[in-house]
Amino acid sequence: MSEHSATPVSVVLSGYGPVGRAYVEHLAAHGEALADRHGARLRLAAVRTGSAEYLPPPAEGTDAEGTGDTWAPPPPRSAWGPLPSPAETLDRTGAGVLVQCLPSSPEVRDQAAAEALLALRRGVHVVTATKSHLLSHWRELGRAAAEGGSLIRISGATGAALPAGDLARAGVRGLGCRTIRACPNGTATFVLDRLAAGDSLADAVAEARRRGIAEADPSADLSGSDAATKARLLAALLWGWDASAVRTETEPVDDGTARAAREAAASGHRLRAVAGASADEPLLVRVRLERTAPGDPLHALTGPEKAVVYGCPDAGDITVSGGRSSPLGAALAMVKDTLDVAVPRRLGFG
Repeated sequence: MSEHSATPVSVVLSGYGPVGRAYVEHLAAHGEALADRHGARLRLAAVRTGSAEYLPPPAEGTDAEGTGDTWAPPPPRSAWGPLPSPAETLDRTGAGVLVQCLPSSPEVRDQAAAEALLALRRGVHVVTATKSHLLSHWRELGRAAAEGGSLIRISGATGAALPAGDLARAGVRGLGCRTIRACPNGTATFVLDRLAAGDSLADAVAEARRRGIAEADPSADLSGSDAATKARLLAALLWGWDASAVRTETEPVDDGTARAAREAAASGHRLRAVAGASADEPLLVRVRLERTAPGDPLHALTGPEKAVVYGCPDAGDITVSGGRSSPLGAALAMVKDTLDVAVPRRLGFG
């Protein structure tokens, strides 16, 4: 496809932390090839943070309403302008997609929900890696999308580069999936393997941080909260559950886990933090420390790898595993989602 036949799509980026920066950097390096291959010329129309906004200058050859064709990184924050309302930004940029890379924290939840709801009702597609408002406003977001004729994609919130969300949303549709078994948190898997090898919990976490696997605060990873959140979102996509109504039961990785991890390894097993859900137990997700045996896809994981097993009694289990667990992995998932909502629908194999 030639460059000139690609459809221009203005992207507003909300949040400019590690994932947001990786998103911009990837499109700066590969935007031309993506436009040629997929038919959507993604344009950075604005970058918003909690206190400022950056508007790229119009690219050469665009009209007064145009936005930059390039994805050059924004200048230092001191050069950014004041933060207008989300409505003003969407109107000024003619946004086609709102990409959210906001922290998944209670403090930012209402902001993330408000701007996503506004965008969806205006017909602007939303691509998000932010989990907090998905858990609190799931039904409301769905209604807003229906009102505006817009789409929501959440791959970045369900496992970084692991395409688990795509499978749950559409890939196993009609296959009679009844269960989910998942290790969607790479930090927990890495730490459990280090405990099995003889490390203390403190040493295992320190090594995970050193390798860039664990966050500065790994409490959500080790408590089972992050795995439960991702399983809630996958189950909501798969079975139509209201993610905000799903109950969770979690078993943490703590100082007492090291012995269980070593005992499992001594018998040829591997201890895993497994998030599970079943269509027969609606609105319930459990995260348990489970001894997995050889032949189990979750047993085969190494390092920070992740996996989800979709249990389909008639079609057979379907497993997706791998995917980089990093800001770049999450950014790539969001690039994929942006193209999914932005590329004009085609016929045939398109």
